[in-house]
Amino acid sequence: MSDPLVNESSTAPSTPLLRKRLTYFIKAAVAPPVGYQVIQCLRRSMKLRVEGGDHLYRLFEQDKRVILAFWHSQQLMMPFALPGLKAHVLISQHRDGELIRRIVARFGLEAVRGSSTRGGAEALRQLIRLGRSGANLVLTPDGPKGPRQVAKMGVVQLARATGLPIVPMAFGCSKKKSSRVGIASSCPIRLPMASFCWGRRPRFRPMPLLTTSRGTGRNWKRR
Repeated sequence: MSDPLVNESSTAPSTPLLRKRLTYFIKAAVAPPVGYQVIQCLRRSMKLRVEGGDHLYRLFEQDKRVILAFWHSQQLMMPFALPGLKAHVLISQHRDGELIRRIVARFGLEAVRGSSTRGGAEALRQLIRLGRSGANLVLTPDGPKGPRQVAKMGVVQLARATGLPIVPMAFGCSKKKSSRVGIASSCPIRLPMASFCWGRRPRFRPMPLLTTSRGTGRNWKRR
């Protein structure tokens, strides 16, 4: 006959696991509100300027929706690019992604969870449904895993499936700081200033898609 005390101890979580769960619980409770306030303080310390946004504002005046795309390393200040924008943001299912989700929710942004390494197919289907129903979409074409500043095919597939235009955007500031989660920003401005820059909607004609992920971001040529 088995000893019930032995069974209970074998199924109970170990002390390191409990400590890990408790640490994450505290982190998840504290980091989002603190992170939100830190980002707000950074914003107040900068003099912002916007370049090239006229065509985007015209799209919004015509009640049209868009896919906003920027590099993963420039995500930190992006909630201030279009204050009050209602949009759905693609965020990974990693634990760090959950912290980001809670922070962007404080800016009024919704999250769709998934990435190229986990939950990507379902996330893409959900984004397509949202885009077709009239939602703005936001994503980083290079993703958290990189390669850095190399666009994957997901953003193009999303644009094809929804009919929404891709509007590239970028952020730069006078100082640079990078971290392992890909939060960085830089530009050659020497004053305490930051810039949001908007690109024009690219027009593409489709080329045959490759079955491998490497180099697929270059299968499209400009007209």
